[in-house]
Amino acid sequence: MGVAIWTTTPWTLPGNLAVALNPDLNYAIVEQNSDLCNYQYLIVAADLVEKLSTTFETSLKVKATIPGKALEHTIYRHPLYDRESEILIGGDYVTTESGTGLVHTAPGHGQEDYLVGQRYGLGVLSPVDDAGKFTEEAGKFAGLNVLKDANEAIINELKNQGSLLKEEAYLHKYPYDWRTKKPTIFRATEQWFASVEGFRDAALEAIKSVQWIPSQGENRITSMVSDRSDWCISRQRSWGVPIPVFYNEESKEPLLTEETINHVQTIIAKQGSDAWWELSTEELLPEKYRKDAHKYRKGTDTMDVWFDSGSSWAAVAKQREELNYPVDIYLEGSDQHRGWFQSSLLTSVAVNGIAPYKTVLTHGFVLDEKGHKMSKSLGNIIDPLEIINGGKNQKQDPPYGADVLRLWVSSVDYSSDVLIGKNILKQLSDIYRKIRNTARFLLGNLHDFDPETDTIAYEELSELDQYMLHRINEVFAEVTDAFEKFQFFRFFQTIQNFCVVDLSNFYLDIAKDRLYISYPSSLRRRSCQTVLKVALENLAKAIAPVLCHMAEDIWQFLPYKTPYKSVFASGWVEMKKQWSRPELTAFWGKLRQIRSEVNQVLEQARKEKAIGSSLDAKVLLYVPDQDLKKQLEAFNPDDTLVGNQVDELRYLVLASQVELVNSMETIGKAEYKSETDLVSVGVIKAEGEKCDRCWNYSTKVGEFSDDPTICERCNAALVGEF
Repeated sequence: MGVAIWTTTPWTLPGNLAVALNPDLNYAIVEQNSDLCNYQYLIVAADLVEKLSTTFETSLKVKATIPGKALEHTIYRHPLYDRESEILIGGDYVTTESGTGLVHTAPGHGQEDYLVGQRYGLGVLSPVDDAGKFTEEAGKFAGLNVLKDANEAIINELKNQGSLLKEEAYLHKYPYDWRTKKPTIFRATEQWFASVEGFRDAALEAIKSVQWIPSQGENRITSMVSDRSDWCISRQRSWGVPIPVFYNEESKEPLLTEETINHVQTIIAKQGSDAWWELSTEELLPEKYRKDAHKYRKGTDTMDVWFDSGSSWAAVAKQREELNYPVDIYLEGSDQHRGWFQSSLLTSVAVNGIAPYKTVLTHGFVLDEKGHKMSKSLGNIIDPLEIINGGKNQKQDPPYGADVLRLWVSSVDYSSDVLIGKNILKQLSDIYRKIRNTARFLLGNLHDFDPETDTIAYEELSELDQYMLHRINEVFAEVTDAFEKFQFFRFFQTIQNFCVVDLSNFYLDIAKDRLYISYPSSLRRRSCQTVLKVALENLAKAIAPVLCHMAEDIWQFLPYKTPYKSVFASGWVEMKKQWSRPELTAFWGKLRQIRSEVNQVLEQARKEKAIGSSLDAKVLLYVPDQDLKKQLEAFNPDDTLVGNQVDELRYLVLASQVELVNSMETIGKAEYKSETDLVSVGVIKAEGEKCDRCWNYSTKVGEFSDDPTICERCNAALVGEF
């Protein structure tokens, strides 16, 4: 009678020590009367009889059925070797989905097989050497390469012995080495292990004390540590840190004591880890063992690199007085929950009872622009140095500098995989230039500003300037929070919006009139410069952790003296409680909405060449909300030189005149108009003549004898009154 087993790896049959079955299945003793094999009766899973009849191309007649449990410990003889083994109960991998319902088991060539063997007290037979060739234990197959020659030789021998039931092609998954792209084999060897059992609970408690970013990292490492088996810390490599163990040549017993370890440690501290390979066993042993040095050989196993990296806290933080332990943060890719994060945790908890870090930040992997993993073989690797310095063809691959690369890093949500490529870098370069151009504008308009003498007190600032300081508080509070929470994409978005939306498109657009037209030392100009100084210095400080070169460049070109030679010595951003005016947000938010609506109508008029610039226009506004209308009336004085000459609707919308009208009828007469729930807008030609100096239209151009080409504002500015 034969036990019908199947395997996808015939080369492992010399290592067979058992056959595994499923105790919940029924097994059939079937009769076959063909020349299929030397066995008239076979044992197979009862549910597979019909299928196997087709596979074997012969009739299988059921003679009896037996519960799987009843077959446990049944003895069988190996078809190729003179040895007996047992049928054992395997795991849930024994099914009727494929094969015969009985699985060949070689504890020396697979984890599941090894665990079954351990459960039943089987030995470990692995007749394969380090070169992947069969040893003498494999008998006539000795010397064959298990992947190149062994499969065919073993199949032929099974045929000769009348033990082969069927050979067919079968597609299945098998591990490949990711570097060489060649198949690997499993081989049980003697290894060194570190037991995790004794401190697993302490490790799980230590995990709870750590801040995990993103938070799901805690669940991931918790599940891994909970299911962690003993840690295999030895490797068979020709490089690495040696395990300082000696073996007795006769008994094979290891010599590994505190004394021998400390002695080897002292040697390696002086001479480096190569000393283990260069010095003799006698030189490596402590004095009291040297007379018996000839009885020992030094081990050739090296330490698992994860044990090396996992103990880096001891080599770095614990060895330097200026560094605190545990350290503030570890950061690496998401695969390191299984690797460095976990190995560091286990070694630290085992020795010190605490995690080696207070915070762990996990990031994804960098993929190319199409979302493909970068690989040398695919040729899609992007070298950071080429991004910084440019490629060989600088037209196709221009140099972006380190700041653009760092800006890209800040722009992505690193909690998942991120993309990078030429198009992405081009977009980041454009954003970089927008930030730089904003800083240049701020620098240029502070050329004559001395903070010691020209700063305007907060109470004297226009409401627009006070609102802008409130926005600065909001913006840089957001940036601060983003950095503190390691959410750098929030920093990127906030700074980009601040430079483009708050500054360039809004505040600086409005500020140009008073910066360029006003008397240099006038209140309206110095008020604006006071805000520009705060905005510029805060911008430089806030971007310094990311755009470090641009930030320092800005700081070195500040046109006034500061007590700090470098932006990196100047401290963090300036935010004042006095600047927080949330009550301004609602009104100025509506003003910005009105401005946006006016700009759309002005753009329509520009496109149809009714006006050249917004200063050629007079804007008509109808506001149905009477409370809002009253507020706007205060921003729309009849006399151009009344009030603080800043908080005016005409400056807000960059038009020569603004009129608040009482009905939609007036708006309806305008050729260019729009209507919303908040405001209705009409645009008509500005009244008066164009001032040669400020390009605003005024009905008073020509009234001033000193210069008949200018308006009343410019006349006042030239004599220092505006």
